[in-house]
This record gives sequence, C-alpha cells and structure tokens, in this order.
Amino acid sequence: MFEQLSNLPKLPSLATFRKMSPLTRREMLLGLSFLSPWIFGFLVFTLLPMLGTLFFSFLDLKITDGILSAPKFVGVSNYAQFFKDPQIWSSSGTPGSMWITIRFGLIALPVGIFLPLGIALLMNNKHLVGQNFFRSMFYMPYIVPFVASVFLWGGMLNPETGWINRVLMSFGVPKENVPLWANDMNWVYPTYVIMGIWGIGNAMLIMLAGLQGVPTELYDASKVDGANSWQQFWNVTFPMISPVIFYNLVLSIVGLFQYFLVPLVVNNGTGRPGGATMFYNLYLYKTFFTFQNMSYGSTLAWGLFIVILVVTITLFATAKYWVYYAGESRD
Repeated sequence: MFEQLSNLPKLPSLATFRKMSPLTRREMLLGLSFLSPWIFGFLVFTLLPMLGTLFFSFLDLKITDGILSAPKFVGVSNYAQFFKDPQIWSSSGTPGSMWITIRFGLIALPVGIFLPLGIALLMNNKHLVGQNFFRSMFYMPYIVPFVASVFLWGGMLNPETGWINRVLMSFGVPKENVPLWANDMNWVYPTYVIMGIWGIGNAMLIMLAGLQGVPTELYDASKVDGANSWQQFWNVTFPMISPVIFYNLVLSIVGLFQYFLVPLVVNNGTGRPGGATMFYNLYLYKTFFTFQNMSYGSTLAWGLFIVILVVTITLFATAKYWVYYAGESRD
C-alpha cells in the first residue's frame, strides 16, 4: 500500500508553479477556482470543527459555563476518563456502548454485505425476467428519507398495532408469543437489522455494477476447464469483484461505528430495553447535548475517530491477501 502511495504524482510546489507556462498556470488557477467552494467548505465546516474538538478535549468546558467564563485546561484527564468509563466499556458485567456497537455490528455486517451480493447475483442472472423492474424496486427504498423509513418500520413492528404481529396472530400465533421487536432485548437487534435491509439498494447496485464488469471470457474459459457454478463464483466472480466488496465493507464498518439514528428514533435514545441500544454514537450525542459536556463529548468523538482509523488501516493492511485488482502484479 505504501509503495502505491509513493507512486502517486506529487503536488506542485511554488517553484514548479513559477516554472509553468502561462497556459498551464491559467488552467491550474481555473481548476482551483472551481474547487474553491469545496475547499472553503472543507476548511470551515470540517477541518476547523475537527481542530476545535481536539482543542476542547484538553479542556474542562461545558455549554452551561457561558462564553465569558475562562475554560480550564485539564491535559489528558478526559482521555484517562475515556479509557476508564464504564459507559463505554463495561460495568458489573453489563456491556458498555462500544461493546454494544461491536456486538450489533457482528450481526448486521454479514447481512449488509452478503445479502446485497446475493440479490446482485440474482439481478445479474440472464434468465431473470423483468430485470430492470426488479432492480428499480430494490433500489427505490434507498431514496426514501431514512427517518421516514424508520417511522414506517416502527409502525409496522409495533407490538400492539403493527400489521406484522397481526399477520402472525392471524396464522395462529398466540398474542402473548408474538415478538415485542424493539422492546425485547432478544429481538431488538434483529429488528434493527430488518430496518437496515430496507436500504440495501445502494449496496446492491454497486455490487451489480461490479458483477457486470467481470469479463465474460473468464466464465467461458472456466467452463472449458469444467468449473461448476460454485467454482466459477469463487475463482472468477469473487476475485474480480473483491474491490467492490472491500469498498462496501469499509463503508459498512464506518457506518456501524456511527450507528445512531435508528435507536434515537425507535427507542427515543433511552437505551431501552435494558441498555441494549445505548450505542456509542448515541452516548456521544447525549454527552454533548443532554449532559452538555463539550470537553468529554469531544474526547468521545476523537476516541471514535481513532477506533475507526485503526480498523480501517487494519482492513487496508489485510486487503492484499484477498482483494484482487486487475493488472496488479503479485509476488
């Protein structure tokens, strides 16, 4: 990975800018002028707030203190509290918000990767009638605003009035045996996974694009060699679409660590039932806006950033063992 980074073209320095021809210099300035709105937005709305939260994490600062009160510098005490916080890690055998997030991710991540892949394989089947219709139907829920879809599923999975439980009871399931869904510790994670399936259309479309990019002559050659359907998938399809799977995997892991909106809307951000939905990002949000502790909230944000960075770097480090890029030479 570092060899690939070293081969990237270097940014022009001031000396090279002076050596440019007038036409090249004009083209560069024109390009920068088109990029300037994004550069301004990144500097003002991303980089500056990041640096601000980093500075806040070394202070004792609360919203209620007021702008006229001088913040107190506390060094790394917020980070020391971060590593000892039972709300993050565990307390008396009860998992903290970080472990809750990881535990949910172990359930949701395989579904979020393999289900879109399976649907994409089905959508790519040449024998499927009405491919364009089904592709549109699978993608359409993704364009529905996420909050609206969460409210929709919250109504459908309501233990008392939801039509899913009514259908189960119509098939003879006793009322006392129907799932409580988001109100039951044993069903709350499957409930969230079901809500997440509603929006897999984008991942399915990306997987489908990767499948359609696999050269057909590779399948023809594998058939000549006597490969069956599974061997074709494992030795031809999977290596060729592994960059697409890796892309979805990285995005899914980052999204899972930032999981927030569903427990906030469905369970009102209370952590019910039994604290099982107090995800890390929800705890961060409550620290900022409920407890109004800007310093420790900033520390939680940077702690999440470091965790995601470590996981992402680990993924990129292991990618060389299973991700194949066409034209890449391997020893």
